Amino acid sequence: MPKFAANLTMMFNEVGFLDRFAAAAAAGFQGVEYLFPYDFDKDELANRLSEHRLTQVLHNLPAGNWSDGERGIAILPERTLEFQDGVRKAIDYAKALGCTQVNCLAGIAPENVPAEALRETFVENLKFAAPMLAEEGIKLLIEPINTRDIPGFFLNRTQQALDLITEVGSNNLFVQYDIYHMQIMEGDLAPSLEAYLDRIAHVQLADTPGRNEPGTGEINYPFLFNHLDKIGYDGWIGCEYKPASATGAGLGWFESYKGLKDAAA
Repeated sequence: MPKFAANLTMMFNEVGFLDRFAAAAAAGFQGVEYLFPYDFDKDELANRLSEHRLTQVLHNLPAGNWSDGERGIAILPERTLEFQDGVRKAIDYAKALGCTQVNCLAGIAPENVPAEALRETFVENLKFAAPMLAEEGIKLLIEPINTRDIPGFFLNRTQQALDLITEVGSNNLFVQYDIYHMQIMEGDLAPSLEAYLDRIAHVQLADTPGRNEPGTGEINYPFLFNHLDKIGYDGWIGCEYKPASATGAGLGWFESYKGLKDAAA
């Protein structure tokens, strides 16, 4: 059966961030993910995970000034040293949290830099990060994101991610496959998940339109969950959706999966 991680950036916003660990555990989740841990003391986060018997499934590398609209710096030639410092910081946090995979957000392409220069910078940054993370037993992921929600985002299709993985040439570089983003950009979800399974380390979900919980939009999530089981996906599924109302009120889709994920511990 699928094992689901609550995304604490998106879910349980009815309470403060540090209280969302308890809320996720009380709702039946055994894993959590969120965008960034860096505004919090890593020991405090580790204590919350331990207290509520939760697995830290994923967090992102530092991604620039998020509040100012930056969505990653990995493609920006003038930010290479900052990217490298971010990798070291992510490793420090991931080790403290027992997190075995981190996601690298490519960033929004600036209009004044040639696309080839952006790609070359991205490749070199991934070549720097992948072996460093591998030494610590941490997988490096890259995520295609739709250009409707984030116009100009550099990495926006699965094949593009696979081509970058090939060029980087590391066995420690994988795809984070977000069903919501790829429904918007590509569709054909079930065949794509099966075709790319060996390079997919993490799956995320939200329904579309709206980016709300499963069952609120056009995606047939019960079918996809069964399909992921059928093709042998054994990773986590991150619930990176915006609850349509209160988080708890929208967890009906999750009821049948509670208590079925003991193997995730």
